[in-house]
Amino acid sequence: MTAAEFLPFALPDIGEAEIAEVVETLRSGWITTGARTRQFEAEFAAYTGAKHTLAVNSCTAALHLALEAVGVKRDDEVLVPTVTFAATAEVVRYLDAKPVLVDCRADDLTLDVERAAAAVTPRTKAIIPVHYSGTPCDMDAIMALAKRHGLAVVEDAAHALPTEYKGRKVGTIGDITCFSFYATKTVTTGEGGMVTTANDAWADRMRVMCLHGISKDAWKRYTASGSWYYEIQAPGYKYNLTDIASAIGIHQLRRCEEMWRRRRELAMYYREAFGQFEELELPAERPGTRHAWHLFPIRLRLEKLTLNRAAFMDGLREAGIGASVHFIPLHLHPYYRDTYGCKPQDCPVAAREYERLVSLPLYSKMTDAEARRVVAAVSRLLVRGRLNRG
Repeated sequence: MTAAEFLPFALPDIGEAEIAEVVETLRSGWITTGARTRQFEAEFAAYTGAKHTLAVNSCTAALHLALEAVGVKRDDEVLVPTVTFAATAEVVRYLDAKPVLVDCRADDLTLDVERAAAAVTPRTKAIIPVHYSGTPCDMDAIMALAKRHGLAVVEDAAHALPTEYKGRKVGTIGDITCFSFYATKTVTTGEGGMVTTANDAWADRMRVMCLHGISKDAWKRYTASGSWYYEIQAPGYKYNLTDIASAIGIHQLRRCEEMWRRRRELAMYYREAFGQFEELELPAERPGTRHAWHLFPIRLRLEKLTLNRAAFMDGLREAGIGASVHFIPLHLHPYYRDTYGCKPQDCPVAAREYERLVSLPLYSKMTDAEARRVVAAVSRLLVRGRLNRG
C-alpha cells in the first residue's frame, strides 16, 4: 500500500487565507508574539463570549497556567477524569500536587460527577472536567459540586471547540477554560492553545506567568511603544504563542462554523451508515448541547463479535484506514500504577469501556468518498466478525 492509498486518522484543513497571512507575517519582520496574537485573542473572545483570552503555545501550557493561577500548590489534590490525555493530569504534577483519578460515565465517557463528589477531601483544590470527544460534561452538576466544596473549575476543552452546553459556549462556563489548537483539532495553529476566564485577577496572573513572570505586555519591549526596562514579578514560564501561529489561527477561527458543520455532517453519515449494526455502540448528541465532533468514538459490542479490538484495528490498518483509541485511561498507565497504586478496578467503567473503544477518521477535509471507504471497511469487518452469521 502506498502513502497515497492510506487514509489518515486526521488532517488539518488549511486554506489559502491562512497561507497568505503566514507569508505576510513572515515578510512583516515581526514573527513572535505581537499584534496578530492580540488580534487572535480578541477574535476568540468575540466568538466565545469570554471576557479574557490568552493565546499560549499548547493546551498543556494553558492547563498549567490555569492551575497555578487558581492557587494549586504542593500536596493539594485535583480531581481529574481518568479518560483523558496525559496532559490533564501531568500539569497537576508540575505543581507538586496530586491528581486524583475519577471514573467516567458509561454513556458518553465524560466525568462521573457522583464519583468525583465521593473523591473530594479537605485537600481538594480544583476539578478538571474534560469535554471528551467534543460532548460537554454535566456542567450544572460540576459547578454545583465545586460551589459546595469551594473548588476551582478548570475545563479541559481540548476537544470542545465549538461545543455548547444549554445555549452557552464552552469557554464561558467554568472558572478557567483551556483550548487546544493541535494539528488534529477543528481549529488548528499547528501547536497552540487558548485560555479563557471572566476573573480579572486570574487573567492578569496567567498573562504574567505566560512569559517568564515579566510584567504585563512584556513583548512590547521590542516595539516602538515599549521600553527596555522590565520587572520579573514571579518565576514564570515560556508559554507565549507566536504571530506565525496566530496568523493561521485568525483564519481558522473564522472558518470554525464551516468546518464544524462538515464534521457534524460526516458524523451523522457515520451514525446512519452504522445504525444497522447491533455490534456497535455509537456516539450521540445530547439534547440541549452542541457536540463539537472532534472525535467519532465507536464502541465494539465484543460479546457479539468473534474479534477483539486489536484484531479490529489490525483489519482497519490492512484496509488502509487510520484509526486510533481515545484514550488508554490514566489509571492503567505505569506512572499512576507505580506512584499512586492505581488498579484497574479503581475506575471500572473506564477500564471496561477502553477495551472496546475505537476512534474513526473524522476531519473537515474528508471527502464523501473517503467517508464511504471508512464505512465499507468497518462494515466488512463487522460482518466477517459476527458471532452468528445467519
